[in-house]
Amino acid sequence: MRAGPLREPAWPLGEPVPRGLTPERLPFTFARAKMSAGGGSSRGGAGEQGVLAPAPGKAGQGRELPSPTSTKTLGGRGKKAASPPRFALRTISRPRLAVPGAGLNSGSPPRPRPSMPCPSAGPPGFLALLAPGLALLAHLSLPSQAGVRRLPAGTGPQGAPGRTLILLDVSARSPLRVTSENFLSLQLDPSILHDGWLDFLSSRRLVTLARGLAPAFLRFAGKRTDFLQFQNVKNPAKSRGGPGPDYYLKNYEDDIIRSDIALDKQKGCKIAQHPDIMLELQREKAAQMHLVLLKEQFSNTYTNLTLTARSLDKLYNFADCSGLHLIFALNALRRNPNNSWNSSNALSLLKYSASKKYNISWELGNEPNNYRTLTGRAVNGTQLGKDYMQLKGLLQLIRTYSRASLYGPNIGRPRKNVVALLDGFMKVAGNTVDAVTWQHYYLDGRVAKVTDFLKTRLLDTLSDQIRKIQKVVNAHVPGKRIWLEGIGATSEGGITNLSDSYAASFLWLNSLGMLSIQGIDVVMRHSFFDHGHNHLVDQNFNPLPDYWLSLLYKRLVGPRVLSVHVAGLQRKPRLGRVIRDKLRIYAHCTSYHNHNYVRGSITLYIINLHRSRKKIKLVGTLRDKLVHQYVLQPYGQEGLHSRSVQLNGQPLTMVDDGTLPTLKPRPLRPGRTLVIPPLTMSFYVVKNVNALACRYR
Repeated sequence: MRAGPLREPAWPLGEPVPRGLTPERLPFTFARAKMSAGGGSSRGGAGEQGVLAPAPGKAGQGRELPSPTSTKTLGGRGKKAASPPRFALRTISRPRLAVPGAGLNSGSPPRPRPSMPCPSAGPPGFLALLAPGLALLAHLSLPSQAGVRRLPAGTGPQGAPGRTLILLDVSARSPLRVTSENFLSLQLDPSILHDGWLDFLSSRRLVTLARGLAPAFLRFAGKRTDFLQFQNVKNPAKSRGGPGPDYYLKNYEDDIIRSDIALDKQKGCKIAQHPDIMLELQREKAAQMHLVLLKEQFSNTYTNLTLTARSLDKLYNFADCSGLHLIFALNALRRNPNNSWNSSNALSLLKYSASKKYNISWELGNEPNNYRTLTGRAVNGTQLGKDYMQLKGLLQLIRTYSRASLYGPNIGRPRKNVVALLDGFMKVAGNTVDAVTWQHYYLDGRVAKVTDFLKTRLLDTLSDQIRKIQKVVNAHVPGKRIWLEGIGATSEGGITNLSDSYAASFLWLNSLGMLSIQGIDVVMRHSFFDHGHNHLVDQNFNPLPDYWLSLLYKRLVGPRVLSVHVAGLQRKPRLGRVIRDKLRIYAHCTSYHNHNYVRGSITLYIINLHRSRKKIKLVGTLRDKLVHQYVLQPYGQEGLHSRSVQLNGQPLTMVDDGTLPTLKPRPLRPGRTLVIPPLTMSFYVVKNVNALACRYR
């Protein structure tokens, strides 16, 4: 019989056992009583009664004698029992769980139990008279079958929490890792040049949403990076990429510049207020252009995209006004006959951006492991490394970018051929790049289901990919920073009401926690805004669940990662499974940019994939501290498919185009147990911990 958690016996010693009550039905581990006398023994019948009393002899052992009314014989001699029955309890001990630093004394002796007089000390006849009354009292005190009474927190034996109670502590003396201040960053896909959304980056609403996630990097790259050509022309309408002219507004850009642009007083940025009819027409245009992009994708034939000087100005204006640092990926598929990189077009772009004093970092290409599939021409790691060294030389020739950062090679998932490419690249250009980059997508967007987002095995795939990348990088340049550039729940543009729903947020938050623990310096979310279903903001400029999750992360979570210590029990233990599979807990120092919390506070963020609530008791460093709770749940009837969320029961929406809502916490009194709702994500700020690891930047 499986041993349950230790608790006070709900059955008083010395009281009779009702008829039909077997040891298995008692609310604690019960040792079956044994009958023994003289040279033989036998078991009593099902209808016998007995009383519970300490038995003499060895600890943990007991014996059973028949009741005074029993006609059973002892030792086969046919004599009636001359003494009342005696039962003994035997509790099965289990190891006590202790959290490091939690102050649990696993070695303390058990609490002494009050002594009870042994019923056998009295006359047998007297006991027989009292037995019916004692049985009735015991029956009234028996817990119902609906549930077992649990002791209040802290009243049970030390080191033995309840079945659903988890003890949580953190190591607050020194951080486990320290990530970049721009750890959570963003990406924009060049397809916005094709479908026209680039012209709307001056929207006040989009700029407000992007500012909420600053400071961060903004990477301008994607599958069409290697089909991008720069043209320094004055009239962008004649050279804009994509079939056909702008049919809905002939001189749209010039009109916006003359009349609709307002100057932001704080930064002097160009911010536009677009009429609703203009947005509606743009959405229709983008839907048509999206069909063209899908046709190219499935036929694997891509047309070139043109980036004009005006378009680059708009892109940089958006990044600068939003407090984001722009990283621009240059076309790496422009090749000479000997397969070396042709840098002529890139040099033209570099000179123009330098003339405008644009502060930009650079990359070369996107997923070079797919070049053979895209164009039939492969580029190996050695050649790609030489191309990066060539780009580094160009940057050093231009004064504005002589110290600009260079990142790469932005490979895909580390399969065998990709690892070989990275290995060749690191041999040649490992010291040339400032960080090694790669990308990861969990699911194929064409076949994903909502249940896929709840699988712990899927969540853990990222950890294996990280280790493979780190192994190659550290073999050549130990300690080189690693960035994850381009991550999303699904590839191929995603699935509506799935990759843009609350369900996908489990993957996103778990990615942030896992990447920070394993030492990845920066992660860039694909994509902040574009056409599709894998982004943070939709085409109505409304933030999706992953945006609100990212905003909470930015406001509450700092770059210093702390080690978490958990002790707890599963309700139903399974071989090879622990409760932390579906209950994932991460800890950081609270963000220094949040002035509502003093330095030394700690932020926990928790993912509960169980379909039942879980209870967490803060101990050790976190014990008896005031806690602010932020529980993020889906809003509406769609459940996990919802594209809206609520924080502590209040739906999250923008106040207006220029104002984000206040993220109000729910205060919890010191010492209160944290109750994590099922299938939710939540943040908890433990205030005034004065953690040594979090006092200084």
